[in-house]
Amino acid sequence: MSYWRAVLLVAGKDLRVEWRSREQVVTLLFFALLVLVVFNFAFDFTIIDFVTLGPGVLWVAFIFSGVLAISRSFQSEREQDRIQGILLAPIDRSAFYLGKVAATVLFMAAVEAILVPIAVVMFNFRFSGRIGLAILALVLNTVGFAAVGTLFAAMTTRTRRGELLLPLLLFPAAVPVALAAVKTTNHLFAGHPFERYASWVALSAAYDLIFLAAAVLLFDYVLEE
Repeated sequence: MSYWRAVLLVAGKDLRVEWRSREQVVTLLFFALLVLVVFNFAFDFTIIDFVTLGPGVLWVAFIFSGVLAISRSFQSEREQDRIQGILLAPIDRSAFYLGKVAATVLFMAAVEAILVPIAVVMFNFRFSGRIGLAILALVLNTVGFAAVGTLFAAMTTRTRRGELLLPLLLFPAAVPVALAAVKTTNHLFAGHPFERYASWVALSAAYDLIFLAAAVLLFDYVLEE
């Protein structure tokens, strides 16, 4: 079996399981919507500028729903002891990692695609930025968060308190990508030229490459431990 076919099979397995139950995407969507509603009641956006506060609100919703997605992606493997099957499977273990990352990115992207238009309407914001750059920013930062989150989820999945350890390890490591995401989104909402936030986009891309490369190299040892 080729490497990339194995990646697609792992991602496809998670997507098929979700398609049958539709439990994960619905849970993530309602959780993210709850975050938006709480912020909507907490702040008066007729007074507070959404350009200033909105990016933080959106990425809080994205990140916390992403933590749920990453945690649930390893839940079935942990409950049914599939980790041993992964160790015995005749595929590169990093292909399993990349398949999990791809599935998590798709789950988060589905939530983001629904949540962003709802937030624009809910907070009465007229988005005048460039759609292509907005999609690029969402993709880069979502991939970075999924990459580091999936690595730490694999590290904690065989521990007794994996659900508690995952956020403790993930949030400090995800600070650079979260900061880049908020800053980039802020500049996009304000309609600034690309030169103003090109460095933040470059930081997101570098973060993705570093963590994906490190995880691919180290994932064998992560599963062994």
